[in-house]
Amino acid sequence: MKVIIINYGAGNIQSIRFAFERLGVHAGLSSDPEVISKADRVIFPGVGEASSAMHKLKQSGLETLIPELRQPVLGICLGMQLMCHHSEEGNTPGLSIFDEEVIRFGPGLKVPQIGWNKIEKLKSPLFKGVQEGAFVYMVHSYYAAAGTDTIASSTYELEYSAALARDNFYGVQFHPEKSSKAGARILRNFLELK
Repeated sequence: MKVIIINYGAGNIQSIRFAFERLGVHAGLSSDPEVISKADRVIFPGVGEASSAMHKLKQSGLETLIPELRQPVLGICLGMQLMCHHSEEGNTPGLSIFDEEVIRFGPGLKVPQIGWNKIEKLKSPLFKGVQEGAFVYMVHSYYAAAGTDTIASSTYELEYSAALARDNFYGVQFHPEKSSKAGARILRNFLELK
């Protein structure tokens, strides 16, 4: 199986690669649309600020490629947020794969939310074998509102989308590469998706 991590200068790609290596899978890195298109599985990572990350995608032409991919695609953290319709962070239009809006946590909440948090209301093959209330690692100041594409929820004062799915696209707000047994299971499940 050919797994490619999109390398567009806004991701924590090494820790993701190591997580797949622990599963016995080599994950390559590429910003080449042809290589990405031919992969069996695509990882869309992201760490940083939404508008600058989207600018990097546009510079490489990947903002048009990603929504057209037909194989399973997994967005992680900012990658998931960029797959949404719009982000308040930098007033950034997203890829509109998911209908949800990305919103900043309200005043009075410590941001970013950092640490282990529970995921609940799991409803996708992505979470096969993952227990309700499993802990995953979060680092974010913005969240995708719960909506029609939500397949897992988490709570930080309010309930929000911990994971999204539509067709062949999946997104997780948390970092499965840092999320112990639950994270490893989610990555393995992603590799097994049809």
